[in-house]
Amino acid sequence: MVDEEQVVLVDEGGTPIGTAAKSAVHTTDTPLHLAFSCHVARPDGRVLVTRRALDKRTWPGVWTNSFCGHPGPGEDLEEALRRRARHELGIEVADIRPILPDFRYRAVDAAGIVENEICPVFAATTTDAPAPRADEIAEYRWVSPVDLAVAARATPWAFSPWLVLQLAALTAEPVAS
Repeated sequence: MVDEEQVVLVDEGGTPIGTAAKSAVHTTDTPLHLAFSCHVARPDGRVLVTRRALDKRTWPGVWTNSFCGHPGPGEDLEEALRRRARHELGIEVADIRPILPDFRYRAVDAAGIVENEICPVFAATTTDAPAPRADEIAEYRWVSPVDLAVAARATPWAFSPWLVLQLAALTAEPVAS
């Protein structure tokens, strides 16, 4: 039997206050919890964007950053990033660095499911070709960072709300409403 993935619940200051099963956390009343996002680039500077699998519980089928996830209880964030890159994309990442260490957001999808996360954002590099898991990723593209920022500003509904907010913070431009 496989143990169910646990997420770290946190208070408003980001201090861990407990754990909960991932499947029980993402609901219409999601408690604040710890997560992470990662933007992966190739040596040529193009960044990996992924389209969430169509059967994902939250924001199915939308384009988003390279990958995201939740560190397990007591798990080092860098190791969680490496674990999730291997799990979702079948890649190894290097040069991991924080780019939005204090990022947090709350968003509600069309089905009423809430994301409520303290979610530090990282950048990393890879030279690997992605081999995504079908239950995580429907498709992927390598794009220029400028083209990604333009697309997210022009069509924010096609992207995850966390990616739109991250790109706005990284480019210091307002989010379209």
